[in-house]
Amino acid sequence: MTRRTGNLLTDRPELYEARFPDPERLAGRWAEDLLRRYGAGPAVLDLGCGTGRDAASLHAAGRRVTGADLSGTMLAHARVHHPGPVYVQADLSRFHFGQQVFDAVVCLDSSLLYCHTNEQLDGFLDCCRRTLVPGGLLVAEMRNGAYFLGRDAPPTTPAVSGFTWQGTAYRSTTALRVDRAAQLLRRTRGWTADDGSPPVEEHSAWRLLLPQELRHFLTVHGFEVLALYDGPGPRTEPPWRPGDEPGDAADGDRLHLVARAPAVTTPVPSAHPATGEQP
Repeated sequence: MTRRTGNLLTDRPELYEARFPDPERLAGRWAEDLLRRYGAGPAVLDLGCGTGRDAASLHAAGRRVTGADLSGTMLAHARVHHPGPVYVQADLSRFHFGQQVFDAVVCLDSSLLYCHTNEQLDGFLDCCRRTLVPGGLLVAEMRNGAYFLGRDAPPTTPAVSGFTWQGTAYRSTTALRVDRAAQLLRRTRGWTADDGSPPVEEHSAWRLLLPQELRHFLTVHGFEVLALYDGPGPRTEPPWRPGDEPGDAADGDRLHLVARAPAVTTPVPSAHPATGEQP
């Protein structure tokens, strides 16, 4: 049988939500809790919004939300199934919105880590700084590079899991590899389904950022780091619950960030000025 290369869950957003359910909307509620805790205004940009669940959750909390993602398929799903926010297509490392600015930028589910190179990360932070009002917030949630780079390599035996959606059983086989030279966590995942569709092989990667390395990038771009910790968060064990305070350690497999843009807008020298897609 022919095996096609692609991304099953990105190509079919309804499967993404079935595979990674969030019935309590923990990710969106966690982000809203931090926005309130640190006094962010109502205008929020959700970067890497995916299916739109978290953007819609922030919208339901009373925010004026713009959800941005590179995947047109994800955005089409978001507009139908999670209405309320404005959804636009944008590249994470080179976006701009003309004169529109936001009180906060939210970047969840390791979306920031698709900036694989220093140049892409510089572009992301430069764009965030230009897009935020003076003193605006950046809230992010991601894998913790210190956890993966400071430990033995992931198991060589691929992990197998599965789920059933609308009568079709899906099975995945996932292998992880730490590319230490590039500081990337590389993933190869194969999907099969019992409906006769051809298998799918996915290849993806996330940048592995050390906490102090991330703090340095933020400081260079003029941000003040208000919180940088491993838990609790929406994808930690145990997960975040309302009333939980941000932690003070950064040893776990997740990393959570709150940073404030400069109160006064001043030019920041950059060897990689942001160019972007006008939504």
